[in-house]
Amino acid sequence: MTRLVVGAAIIRDDRVLAARRVTPPSAAGRWEFPGGKVEPWESTEEAIVREIQEELGCAITVDHWLEGEAKIANTHVLIVARATLADGEPTPAEHDLIRWLSLAELDDVPWLDSDLPFLPELRAILA
Repeated sequence: MTRLVVGAAIIRDDRVLAARRVTPPSAAGRWEFPGGKVEPWESTEEAIVREIQEELGCAITVDHWLEGEAKIANTHVLIVARATLADGEPTPAEHDLIRWLSLAELDDVPWLDSDLPFLPELRAILA
């Protein structure tokens, strides 16, 4: 059975927040939309709000979900929400670095393969 994973494309001032992974070793140094696994008792929106609070110490509002989904190995499926900051300033707790990327900077970081399918729609949003 595949497990659902949610990510957040948090947008502020025509930039999107990206976070650099430290674990597992195969993902260390690569960038992602922060988020995590949906627990059985949660909706996808509840999960992404909780995960961002845990990982970045801030609150978000989900605007809408980006199109599509991406497989992570054979065990997980990723969906990504477009979100905005509702309260607080992102401070990484589980990542070693975060960056606000403009449209021109999206290709400046090595994204995780599972996050790549969401970049075309994100480019259109940031344009």
